[in-house]
Amino acid sequence: MEDKVKPIKRHKAIQGFSREHHFGLLVSWKIRQGLKKGVDLKRIKRFADWSFKTYIKPHFDGEEKFMFPLLDDDDKLKKRAIAEHRRLERLFNDKTDINRALNLIEEELDAHIRFEERNLFNRIQEIANEEQLRQIEEFHKEIKETEEWKDKFWE
Repeated sequence: MEDKVKPIKRHKAIQGFSREHHFGLLVSWKIRQGLKKGVDLKRIKRFADWSFKTYIKPHFDGEEKFMFPLLDDDDKLKKRAIAEHRRLERLFNDKTDINRALNLIEEELDAHIRFEERNLFNRIQEIANEEQLRQIEEFHKEIKETEEWKDKFWE
């Protein structure tokens, strides 16, 4: 019989960041679907650029400002997360080989989010005190999914 993965009990203060991760996973999925369907790369790239500017970059900034400082500068999880943020930012900004960049974004964004959820956020949740968690919750700007991308190339 297959072991079921136990759901992670996320502290209320960090739940907003986890909800944003769900949106990031959808971005990866939509890019993947567009690539599979052979959609014009320019259409997918416009969506990727919009997603990065509107949601993903502000999310990265929030993590780096409110969550990562709770970890020591030499913490391996923190170093990995920051390096992955920089790598993803370079991929989103790549205008030279769009096909390569989109393929790498859809893979690496997905893997990065899963790493943060399964490892980094658990570590932060373990070490943060109640005051630090309260500050994360207080200062976190939750994604407002009021804007919707009109070109549903993934359907």
